[in-house]
Amino acid sequence: MYCLCKLFSGTVWTATAHAITAVIGSGVLALPWSVAQMGWIFGPLALVTFALITYYTALLLSDCYRSPDPIKGNRNHTYMGVVRACLGKRDVLICGIVQYIMLWGTIVGYTITSATSMMAVKRSNCFHKNGHEARCGTSGNKFMLIFGGIEIVLSQFPNLEKITLLSVMAAVMSFAYSFIALYLCLVKFASHLEFKGTLTGVEMGKNGISPSTKVWHSFQALGNIAFAYTYAMLLVEIQDTLKSPPAENKTMKRASLYGLGATTLFYVSLGVVGYVAFGNSAPGNVLTGFYEPFWLVDIANLAVLLHLIGAYQVYAQVIFKFYENWLSTRVSSTSFFLKVYTLRIPFTESRSLRFTLCKLLLRTLFVVFTTLVGMMLPFFNAVLGLLGSIAFWPLTVYYPVTMYISQAQIKRGSTKWVMLQSLSLVALFVSLISAIGSIADIIERLKHAKLFSIAY
Repeated sequence: MYCLCKLFSGTVWTATAHAITAVIGSGVLALPWSVAQMGWIFGPLALVTFALITYYTALLLSDCYRSPDPIKGNRNHTYMGVVRACLGKRDVLICGIVQYIMLWGTIVGYTITSATSMMAVKRSNCFHKNGHEARCGTSGNKFMLIFGGIEIVLSQFPNLEKITLLSVMAAVMSFAYSFIALYLCLVKFASHLEFKGTLTGVEMGKNGISPSTKVWHSFQALGNIAFAYTYAMLLVEIQDTLKSPPAENKTMKRASLYGLGATTLFYVSLGVVGYVAFGNSAPGNVLTGFYEPFWLVDIANLAVLLHLIGAYQVYAQVIFKFYENWLSTRVSSTSFFLKVYTLRIPFTESRSLRFTLCKLLLRTLFVVFTTLVGMMLPFFNAVLGLLGSIAFWPLTVYYPVTMYISQAQIKRGSTKWVMLQSLSLVALFVSLISAIGSIADIIERLKHAKLFSIAY
């Protein structure tokens, strides 16, 4: 298995798998709700627009991986390294804070969502056995602990390059539950053959929807879509796993095209078909709108869980690499960082697990802390909408645009310079209004929040 992993590592296909795993997250299941907030005019338009912006800026960022020349320049192994090489040290701090808060916030959200998926499996089985009128409430804390335990074990993988098979599995699972959700929505639509939804989305005055709530939810929907297309903050780290030749930027551009193309196809399909099926009453998580056939709903939720197990590591390995490199430059002479321990894996002839105390203890503490935060803030998905809206402009647009202008030496005031800066300003405006909507939703949720209580 190790030889197979080595043979197929560092190619356009493994990069595509990493890209799909990073981009397609559980956020895809909220897209029908997001489309419902904006309606048939602006919902699908927003999905396509965010895809085009993300893809274009990914092309710009790919050319900045090596500097000062995109083909023969020096490698920059991290997003922050690219910022340091192209813009200087003063931009590194802000970029690093935003990037790593976003990475960590995402895996907190994955912890919560994984518990929700496991709870959904238990609930659908209860409904199938006892009827849909039965009381089938359940708590998610134990499921978060189980998920955290799995991630503690997986966190001992050395780096991002060593989890290629895990990333491929996660990418396959993301396709699986997206297909199932799409199929269930198609079946629901076929059962009534009624074209639901309106041009402007959820209507004011119905179900207690006030004008302000309509506006906030529309803005939050933009943040959710922006978060769903989160990709730039991992692009450089994925590109750093590629073999050369061919040039890494050429391979990464192909991987971005394939990965974002597949992602956009699923996003638009599920967002539109889900809205057709549910109309303005689309649930926040489209899978929670189905209980039958219970076995298929269970498979979809288990696929979500398996995807999040892999996606968690794609994000976490980037964080591990950052703080371990930072610590090693300061106290590298101690055995805590250098001494390698070997633990033989039972029932195998030559397999063994190699680790240092640094990785064993610090990575375990990281996962434990992340799990506890997820248990304390069970509404954290609303916070992720805020993180997505905040990070969209600086990480996805501003820094790729600014670094490309610097490296390509685009003349100030030229047509291309004006177009790139205009794109950055539009993205800033979208981030601001979506952040406002997310903050309003967080404030509302705080009124009813209970620590260590996630119930379904």
